[in-house]
Amino acid sequence: MSHTIIDLPSVRDDGRLYRDTALNFVESLIPNPWNSCHAPDLLELGNGDLLCCWFAGSCEGNADVSIAVSRLSEDSSQWETPVIVSDDPTRSEQNPSLFLHPNGEIWLMYTAQVSRDPDNPTSDNLQGTAEIRRKISRDNGRTWEATETMFSAPGSFCRQKIQILSNGRFIFNNFRCAINDSCMGDDYTVLQLSDDQGKTWRSVMMPGSRGRVHGNIVELSPGNLICLLRSRSADHIYRSESHDNGETWSVPEPTVLRNNNASITAIRLQSGAVCVVYNDVAFNDEPERTVWPDQRCPVVLAISEDGGKTWPWRRIIEHGEGFIGPWNDVNNRRYEYPCLIQGKDGRIHVAYAWGYRKRIKYLCMDEAWIRGEKLCKGVGGDETLTCKR
Repeated sequence: MSHTIIDLPSVRDDGRLYRDTALNFVESLIPNPWNSCHAPDLLELGNGDLLCCWFAGSCEGNADVSIAVSRLSEDSSQWETPVIVSDDPTRSEQNPSLFLHPNGEIWLMYTAQVSRDPDNPTSDNLQGTAEIRRKISRDNGRTWEATETMFSAPGSFCRQKIQILSNGRFIFNNFRCAINDSCMGDDYTVLQLSDDQGKTWRSVMMPGSRGRVHGNIVELSPGNLICLLRSRSADHIYRSESHDNGETWSVPEPTVLRNNNASITAIRLQSGAVCVVYNDVAFNDEPERTVWPDQRCPVVLAISEDGGKTWPWRRIIEHGEGFIGPWNDVNNRRYEYPCLIQGKDGRIHVAYAWGYRKRIKYLCMDEAWIRGEKLCKGVGGDETLTCKR
């Protein structure tokens, strides 16, 4: 072939912020010096800095897996080199989340499970041995105090950050994992409630939540909450309601959004709409069956204006490699466990494990970008015309 080929520029693996000029959003690959990285979470600080945390090490479940944190300073255009902030040589530390307490403390919540023993291999992932721990920072995440165990019941797991309701209550969505042969299909949702800003907690069970986990609580109006959940059945995102500040919950029901038995994140936007980020693909239509598909793409942002009942706005932010069909699923690298926050300035920040957990990818856009402008744009300087549709 004698043609001259010009390489198109792409985001680089250096933590810098780049603008995708075709799709018009900001993106970055956060540095990750470890073999594997997974399950990021984001937090905006009062000074405008962003923190991103995730778990990193050789492989999920191994003893060298710990919590890493990186910072994007408000006056910088490049994510800092991440640092490890937890280190238990006997446990795999996973699923971190960052919570800004009203007193200014940052709470890093994460799980710690018995690590795999190379001399005694097991097919179980040992999440049934997990507990939930906390580390506190009083200097905007620069240093972290000693580790505390917050929830010690065996199999305690978490994903979403602690939420503060309009009445001041703290609510923290957990789920419980068992060691059995259900392939985690018996996991169920537990809500932790605190009415003294996290000094004491009590547990509330979500009925009918077997196989519905990684719940995301959104307060629609004072006292009225929804919880959007991952499904171990790889069928749909599920939805539960509470009308008493989280004291009682309805049995989760499937929404129209698909789920591949992978984590999601949902928040209430400043506009009042609900936004969720997830993998828009499903592999099963039997709600009692546990399914673990390999495919974790595409990554999609969706918006609802009726409390999560319908989702008319959906936009893909990560396509994957574009392979279709079960025989080709292995060719789609995993883009998974997306998290989502909205900054004080209205910008939406997203992060997820990218390319088989080799990097953490960060994106920034606004709500109008997700909804899509009704404009038809030409090329080569053509006039922009309003779409007639």
